[in-house]
Amino acid sequence: MSETYPPVYVVDDDLAVRESVGSLIRSAGLRVETFKSAQEFLVRPRTEIPGCLVLDVKLPGLSGLDLQQELAKADLQIPIIFLTGHGDIPMSVRAMKSGAFEFFTKPFDDEALLEAIRQAMLRYQVPNRGKKGAKHAPENIVGSSAALKTVLNRVTSVAPTESTVLILGETGTGKELVAHAIHARSQRSSRPLVSVNCAAIQPSLIASELFGHEKGAFTGALQQRRGRFELAEGGTIFLDEVGDLPAETQIALLRVLQEREFERVGGNQPIRVDVRVIAATNRDLQAAIAAGTFRSDLFYRLNVFPIEVPPLRERREDIPPLVDHFIRLHAGRAGKKVRAVDEKTLEMLRMYSWPGNIRELQNVIERWVIVSDTEVLSTDESWLPRETARTGGGASAPLDRKLSLRDQVEAVERTLIGRVMTAVGGNQSEAARRLGLSRGSLIERLKKYGPIPPD
Repeated sequence: MSETYPPVYVVDDDLAVRESVGSLIRSAGLRVETFKSAQEFLVRPRTEIPGCLVLDVKLPGLSGLDLQQELAKADLQIPIIFLTGHGDIPMSVRAMKSGAFEFFTKPFDDEALLEAIRQAMLRYQVPNRGKKGAKHAPENIVGSSAALKTVLNRVTSVAPTESTVLILGETGTGKELVAHAIHARSQRSSRPLVSVNCAAIQPSLIASELFGHEKGAFTGALQQRRGRFELAEGGTIFLDEVGDLPAETQIALLRVLQEREFERVGGNQPIRVDVRVIAATNRDLQAAIAAGTFRSDLFYRLNVFPIEVPPLRERREDIPPLVDHFIRLHAGRAGKKVRAVDEKTLEMLRMYSWPGNIRELQNVIERWVIVSDTEVLSTDESWLPRETARTGGGASAPLDRKLSLRDQVEAVERTLIGRVMTAVGGNQSEAARRLGLSRGSLIERLKKYGPIPPD
């Protein structure tokens, strides 16, 4: 049994508790490792992800709840069983609401604790080996268009290798799903996949988030912290919106890609790391290089194996199966019996330009399911954004048939952006929200098209 299941980790500052729980777990034929603090758990090198974590709520320095949050941030799905004193039950309730599997008050019943450990490992670890990857595996990405098949073929080719991958595409096209699919098909699938949205973290904090920091490295650094690269050891790190990294962090990332080592913020000891890097962006990195905001040497290090995910408007044949998929998903969540969409509505969806891509389509279907009281969705164009619902191109701009398809799409997009910017009084954040774009993508388009006169 000890070879079938991963080890159980016990974190408790009481030596007697560590020894008794450790002996109990070993008596059941399971492997166990013990730690006296959350800091020791984070710092000590580990070769395996634990099958279960038995964790004291109150620990010196970093508490059990703090450690639970750190693991959640790193996207490590480890079942946690909390041990607590009678006076700490409110904290344990908070832990349960945050996703803990179970909690026991001290003194606890040995057999009850052991049974909870067994159940946690059976329910989470064994069935879910690679579950997160399987959820996003290529066969579960919806669509059968030639454009999507090209993407999936490239995923299949690169996944078993150790090559760095750069995923390109507009916001909402499913770049993160592609990253998960690559990890699921890789030799590292049993190890963690740690995701970082580089655009969602303050520039002053991104280096600490990626590489960790030493105690006292800056104001508020009360203890040493491991970064996302260390948490991804042996697995994969997914750097979403990598084009938003500040210049100084780009240099540190380049060092990791070149030398496979880094230093924590405030530290001077190089740390070796074995991590595969998958990056993604909706930015034009070549334009960013020309503008001096992205390093060319970093681009070439990331661009070993590029995969471009096409926008939804370039694979309209995938819209019907996506609609069916989202109807099943959201009808199940809402407890409704919606099972299909009528042909007129489906044709309207096919003709819409979907500036927010698959993410926007999912949002629309979710709204429709919520208000629907029939088994077949049926609606009209008023359900789609007013600025774009009336034409397949997304606006009522006349098309010049002498232009290429790309030029026609850009003409429609330019008109649409002008209308939305006028409607929101020039507020870029609100315009980006309505268009289903990130603010950065909208700014890039405004620079590309120049001044857009109001419609």
